[in-house]
Amino acid sequence: MTGNTSTYWEATNGAWPSTITVNLGASHSLSSVVIDLPPSASWSTRTQTLSVLGSTNGSSYSTLVASATYTFNPSTGNTVTIQLPAGTTDQYVQLSFTANSVQNGAQASEVQIFGL
Repeated sequence: MTGNTSTYWEATNGAWPSTITVNLGASHSLSSVVIDLPPSASWSTRTQTLSVLGSTNGSSYSTLVASATYTFNPSTGNTVTIQLPAGTTDQYVQLSFTANSVQNGAQASEVQIFGL
């Protein structure tokens, strides 16, 4: 993304599931994914439902974290951290969104992937 959490990506309205895929360039040992939304107080608290998938080749994905609903709250920076299972090693990380409580499309300002 842009490094600026005041800007954001939004999926096509009503297009579920919507995905964001990150290519890390090579396989890495991974520990967590952090998703940010704009921190502005004009963004109300919302939930988004998503799963995290991983792949070594970019074509076949396995579920790293099953679908769950996460709360993005402006008072805590509109940030969600998702821990990945121990031993996760992948080149591609995909977020698959299936719901947003405020907007009929997935939203993200920044996606950060952390390794060991």
